Amino acid sequence: MSDFDSKTFLATVGHGPGVYRMYAGDKLIYIGKARDLRRRLGSYFGKRPASAKTAAMLRRLDRVEVTHTANEVEALLLEATLIKRHRPRYNVILRDDKSYPWIRLEPGLGFPRLNFYRGPERAGTRRFGPYPSAGAARTTLIELQRVFRLRNCSNHFFKNRTRPCLQYQIGRCSAPCVGYIDEHGYAADLEQAVAFLEGRNEGVMTALAKKMEAASAALEYEKAARLRDQIMRLRRVGTRQDVVGGVADCDVLALAAGEVKSAVALLPVREGRLLASRHYLLDVGVAASARALFESFVTQHYLESKAAIPPRLVCDRGLIGTGALAEALSQRAGHAVHLRSGARGPLRRLLALAETNAREALARRSGSAAIFEARFAALEAALDLPGDALTRIECFDISHSGGEEPMGSCVVFDRNGPVKEAYRRFRVRSAEPGDDYAALAEVLERRYRRQLEEKADLPELVLVDGGPAQVRRVQPVLDALGLERLRLAGVTKGPARRAAMDRLVLAPRGRTLALAPDSPALHLVQAMRDEAHRFAIAGHRRARRRKRLESGLDTISGIGPARRRQLLTHFGGLTELKRASAQELMRVPGISRALAERISAHFGSH
Repeated sequence: MSDFDSKTFLATVGHGPGVYRMYAGDKLIYIGKARDLRRRLGSYFGKRPASAKTAAMLRRLDRVEVTHTANEVEALLLEATLIKRHRPRYNVILRDDKSYPWIRLEPGLGFPRLNFYRGPERAGTRRFGPYPSAGAARTTLIELQRVFRLRNCSNHFFKNRTRPCLQYQIGRCSAPCVGYIDEHGYAADLEQAVAFLEGRNEGVMTALAKKMEAASAALEYEKAARLRDQIMRLRRVGTRQDVVGGVADCDVLALAAGEVKSAVALLPVREGRLLASRHYLLDVGVAASARALFESFVTQHYLESKAAIPPRLVCDRGLIGTGALAEALSQRAGHAVHLRSGARGPLRRLLALAETNAREALARRSGSAAIFEARFAALEAALDLPGDALTRIECFDISHSGGEEPMGSCVVFDRNGPVKEAYRRFRVRSAEPGDDYAALAEVLERRYRRQLEEKADLPELVLVDGGPAQVRRVQPVLDALGLERLRLAGVTKGPARRAAMDRLVLAPRGRTLALAPDSPALHLVQAMRDEAHRFAIAGHRRARRRKRLESGLDTISGIGPARRRQLLTHFGGLTELKRASAQELMRVPGISRALAERISAHFGSH
């Protein structure tokens, strides 16, 4: 337990509803809400912590801040807002917090288009969905383009066309940009596409079947065949979605709790169709109340994110504070939201399906965790460490091209696998170009200085990509920070980069440790080394592209973000822009002769 004086603090806290925030130094580590603040906070300090996670949090606790609210609903909404903004370490954080994908009808130039979209509904547009995944939404869009030949290009691209693009050539667009179809004909195709997206599938296919029969009777066999293919494609899209008769719009939720992790499966039903399932992982296990887990999930998924809130949420068990939660959801959704525990009829089958999905998602996660548990245990044995001595390992690498834009990476693994939210990249600042040793030392110094300042978790083992020279260069950095207790090792590549010959170089004496080619310990070390390398390369390439783009345009007087976008769009990229003459540059709207000549001179064009 920390030195926090809980008795003195609790004497100053009232009994009303509100939100509390726990800090370790200046770092916010937990946010919670309560109907009775004093009673809830007192539960932390009056008995043994309910879980190891709570005990670890209390050991770091330095202070608690409290905000009283008018009622429990306000406390719930404030808690959701604060968790979304700060994402404290000890709150239950969803591993998948993306909003659902939609298909959006966007007006434009007399020929509206359908496109992929995430986010809230905007004025002047219509949304169809939500879809269970980006892949499902994009597949539906592609099929609709094949069937109804609607445009998918941006308004800027559309109004600047002088001839049909490739989409017309492959039969996915009717080329309204060059007048191959008028607004009336395009609107008829769009109306059918919208009817299909609204669930009026049979009406659309019946109308297409009548057109096919009329074309066949008029001996227009090519047109009839095209209509036949359209009907077949629409039927294929329709059969990808399960029909759930008699079920109004709702989300069906089920929870599977494991020892240290939990999973929630969500099945959205819209317009009588089951869109598919989605699952979310929670970093809390059976030590937490199942009802509390559900409330945390519902709060984060519906109140913090932009997820659509249906009129009903059907759960496999009751929720804590159902009245306040339902009221908060109703306020956010703009319509009444009802929470229901258990179901009958078709919903009962959906609940059973959600429970199966949740259990399988947790099993997959547990299977992956078991693999990493075995790898960690094997590495402990190889290093002569006791069991559970390693709970967190961090690995570093440096990437650059001839010294240009050096980028350092830090990847983090625990006994469950990669902890991607803890990954970090570092733009190397002080090391000389090409000096990988100095760059590695700089990155580690910055990483662990900040970890110490923030009282963040430290690893038991630090890996660096390299051999004895890298290890000798990095060890003094850890010593200077007072981190001599951290174990340090380099990962050397085998001769001719043979993975089976990779070795560990152990600090401080540089002893080389050879692991068997089939050793789980070697597989863990190689996985971390390769992941650090991938993460560093991705950051380096992004920085290099940004630098080259900026050095190409942003240094020219009179070129801002809007004109840069306009020029790149007009010429299709920086390569063609560099080749353009001043006369060609002047054809871009807003580019004067003087500016065109400056751009041309900058790139050395003639």
